[in-house]
Amino acid sequence: MEMYRVNGDYMEAMDLFRFCPVCGSAEFNRNNDSSKRCRRCGFVYYFNPRASVAVFIVNEKGELLVGRRAKAPAKGTLDLPGGFTEYGETVEEAVRREVKEETGLDVRGGRYLFSLPNVYPYSGLNVHTMDLFFECRVDTTEHLSAMDDVAELFFVPMEKLDPDLFGLLSVRKGVEIYLSDHQKEIL
Repeated sequence: MEMYRVNGDYMEAMDLFRFCPVCGSAEFNRNNDSSKRCRRCGFVYYFNPRASVAVFIVNEKGELLVGRRAKAPAKGTLDLPGGFTEYGETVEEAVRREVKEETGLDVRGGRYLFSLPNVYPYSGLNVHTMDLFFECRVDTTEHLSAMDDVAELFFVPMEKLDPDLFGLLSVRKGVEIYLSDHQKEIL
């Protein structure tokens, strides 16, 4: 999908929509940083962020489950289980589904921690997201298996985690926050 790239950079989705989806007018112009407005019919379209989840799963030894990304963007870097919410799905349902799809594990409970805005480069577009971070438990890691867009999964002791090895910016920042909060709990 390289056709959406401009000078090697990713395009904003807003820049691709040139015609009003209601009346077809070419007078569909930028209204502000997150919307376009049709001068002919007055329709306003908002380019709101997509909801995404990232999950911290800690085992009984206090180690964090991390995966290695099998696909772009950031192929080969570390990541947390997670992904985009689906239509009609709660973020809690997305947490359970994404963890199951990527790891084979069933999560129980779950605690919302924090959120971070992000820009996720995908298919030549910058997809603006709101990444919601959760901490969950699993009863067993017996069926742990790297699936979907994950090349491998492994547990890392908290003191050996290096946020710089996480390729997605919001996940990197999320790991930094999580580690900082974890350090405060220890002290």
